Amino acid sequence: MSLIHVLDDNTINKIAAGEVVERPASVIKELIENAMDAGANRIEVEIMAGGTSFMRVTDNGMGMSMEDAKLAILRHATSKIREVGDLNTIGTLGFRGEALPTIASVSRFTMLTRQKGDDLGTRVDISGGKTPDIIETGCGLGTTIKVEDLFFNTPARKKFLKTNHTEGSKINDFIVKLALSRPDIEFHFINNNKVSVVTPGNDNLFDTIQAIYGANVADSLLALSLESEEVKISGYITKPSLLKSSRGWQTCIVNGRIIQNRAIAKAIDNAYKSLIPKSGFPLAVLKIEVPQRTIDVNVHPQKSEMKFEDEGLIFKAVYKAVLDAIRPASDRRLGEVAAVVEKPRPNYTMEPMHFVPATEPARPVSTAAYSRDSAPRTIYEAVHRSASQPSISFATAQAELQQARQTHYPAVESQETVAESTKSFGTSDQSMLTSQADKSELTGQIDWSAADQNGENAPQADGDGQALLDADGTIIPIGQVDLTYIIAQDAKGLYLIDQHAAHERILFDKLSAMADGIPSQQLLVHQLLTFDRKEAALVEENKELFAKLGFHMESAGDLDYRLMEVPADVPVSEAEDIIREILTGLNEMHETTAKEIRQHCLATTACRAAIKAGEELNLRQMQILLEELSHTPFPYTCPHGRPTILKFSSEDLAKMFKRTGFGF
Repeated sequence: MSLIHVLDDNTINKIAAGEVVERPASVIKELIENAMDAGANRIEVEIMAGGTSFMRVTDNGMGMSMEDAKLAILRHATSKIREVGDLNTIGTLGFRGEALPTIASVSRFTMLTRQKGDDLGTRVDISGGKTPDIIETGCGLGTTIKVEDLFFNTPARKKFLKTNHTEGSKINDFIVKLALSRPDIEFHFINNNKVSVVTPGNDNLFDTIQAIYGANVADSLLALSLESEEVKISGYITKPSLLKSSRGWQTCIVNGRIIQNRAIAKAIDNAYKSLIPKSGFPLAVLKIEVPQRTIDVNVHPQKSEMKFEDEGLIFKAVYKAVLDAIRPASDRRLGEVAAVVEKPRPNYTMEPMHFVPATEPARPVSTAAYSRDSAPRTIYEAVHRSASQPSISFATAQAELQQARQTHYPAVESQETVAESTKSFGTSDQSMLTSQADKSELTGQIDWSAADQNGENAPQADGDGQALLDADGTIIPIGQVDLTYIIAQDAKGLYLIDQHAAHERILFDKLSAMADGIPSQQLLVHQLLTFDRKEAALVEENKELFAKLGFHMESAGDLDYRLMEVPADVPVSEAEDIIREILTGLNEMHETTAKEIRQHCLATTACRAAIKAGEELNLRQMQILLEELSHTPFPYTCPHGRPTILKFSSEDLAKMFKRTGFGF
């Protein structure tokens, strides 16, 4: 008696179901892809209990005749390909002919379908892979497939399913990605009688993303595009300030098919390097088109992986497209790169109010004397006037404040990066001997020390009171909060800028651009630094790197080094701390490239050299900082991933003050 025998079709289908039907989300994916291939422009999905008890997919595609319906439930029966050569030019999402028979083998399966021109449709009922019951019936155009009691006849597989909530979330994720791949199709997803996803189906990817993720995400989108002979890339990514804890937000679509590819994911990560923390991932919807002959989709039963003929070409193309998108164009305003504040929550507090009669002179609260002829530049200045000033009418004070708010600070002529900021922020240069040539190369033409401490050089608004505020979209600083955050405004909203993070980003981008070495300044008195043996070994091993960073040291003993030069941007008092912090980072890094080491060192140097929280800035210094931030290559975040600027739009402010719905 022979030991080898051929398995029956029912057993074969159940084995195949283990590869194709992994969970309810796999069923939904296969059914939706069939509907998309059938030319549907509206697809409705409804599930109950995470899809384990009930799933229904309805489309308005071309439908099937009774003859085709009988063949569709047979294994390896498909209308997508005819011969092996067709695998090289597959233009549809499905092609294996396994989905329907394998789904029907592990569930109670019902299919209703009717094509245009037929008076009656076809109904197919299959229970657990048994003999199908096929009859004529009345139904709408298109196809409706209902799957109930999934894995009812394979209890071992059903036992490994997650909770209903988890399975429902997986289905939601698949539908979202499929909707993003086809913005021309209107999707409706109903989960436990609640509408979860609705897309407009107007063939606009931006509108589809907004419908799925909301207005806050849409406000943070950056369009990307790249076109060459072999690769065409389009889509959207978010500003580095909007992140998620997983790659679930990243959707990669190649020739209309949703795939997962490590090279593409790595290209996105590399483009966002030094812009986001290590624990975050940006949203990305990439639509990639390549010649069909250069890819192989017949890699995995679930068709979620793809082989590229030249994966290196895809990596470079994606990297360039993403990098070009997140690098602000020359005409992009700073307000356009600001991070949107997600769901701002108002916090109301009661503060005591003190009223002073107009005839009573105000108590002196400030030692600064303000000229009566000059308009106040801030609300604080307007309130805290010198006691020697006579009281003025409310109308006059209001006019002066209005004029001050319309003050327009001219753009800084030079677009070079800020470096002498450290001088205005308390950095002492008395212990340094700095080469003037090196210093000018590093700092450009901007001199922070020349910024008027009282801001009196700022021109006032024109006489008719028309705001110059939005003349060119420039963001105007108003003041500081807690000597840490700069408050600024334009005609479209309110902005908060982290002065340390903003200056840190400016310095980091400037230092990164200096490939041939950072200009350094010689010390009048050399510093003697003593290290332990591990630190001394790191110094000796990375001596050339330190020199390129502007730290010139030479051995002065077994464990001693003489520090002779420091970067022109670094305060001498902090040079030793920066070096030791760099050594700590080098000691903690494992198997890193020279590029990663340099980036870490530059981030540390920029962080320590930047202005700190708690340092007071005048309006002119704030304006210079904003100008420099608007011209730096990547102004979104500091090198460690913290946002530099946040935006409260007019709509956000209206919601916070409950001004919506009242007509004013």
